[in-house]
Amino acid sequence: MKTPAAKLEFPLSESIGAMVRMTHQAFTRDLQRHLAEHDIPVGMWFYLRALWEEDKLTQRELSRRVGATEPTTAQQLVKMEARGYITRQRAQSDRRTSHVSLTRRGRALKARLLPYAVAVNETAVDGLKASEVRQLRTLLEKVRTGLEQREEALANDAAGAVSPSSETRGPAPRRSSTGSAAQERS
Repeated sequence: MKTPAAKLEFPLSESIGAMVRMTHQAFTRDLQRHLAEHDIPVGMWFYLRALWEEDKLTQRELSRRVGATEPTTAQQLVKMEARGYITRQRAQSDRRTSHVSLTRRGRALKARLLPYAVAVNETAVDGLKASEVRQLRTLLEKVRTGLEQREEALANDAAGAVSPSSETRGPAPRRSSTGSAAQERS
C-alpha cells in the first residue's frame, strides 16, 4: 500500500530521535574536551563508566551495557588493556567467555574523570527546575522502554512468535507539533 507524499514529510525538528541524537552529540563534544586532557577517547569513557558501576563483567554484558557490538567492544578492550586500565580473564566454566576487570590504574581514573561528567550534566540542565530534570529522566526512560519493547516484539515476530499486543496495537501514534497524539493510519 502506498503512502501519500504528504505523509512522508517529517522534519527533523519534529523527530524525537534526531533531537536525542543531537543532544547526545553535544554532551559527547563537551565531555570529550575534558577527557582529551587525560588522553581518554570518549569511546573508552563509556566502558570505564560501566566498569566503575560494576566491575568484572563479561565482555558480552559490557557490550550490552555500553550499547556496542561485541567486535567494537573487543577492539576497545584491547586498547584499554594496552594502557593498563583493565585485565581480561577467561571463565573457567566456558573458555569462550571473558571477564573484564578494572586495574588499580583504571579504578583511579574515576576520581579524575567522573567530575567532568557531573559538570557536563549540570551544564546541560542549567536553567531547568529539579522537577523538570526528574520529568525529563522519566520521559526519556519511557521512550527508551517503548523502543526496547518494540525491538523485542519485532525479534519475537521474526522468530515466529507473534506477540498478542503487537497484533492489535499496530504502529505507534505520531505526535503532532502541538504534542497531541495524531493517528496517521491509512
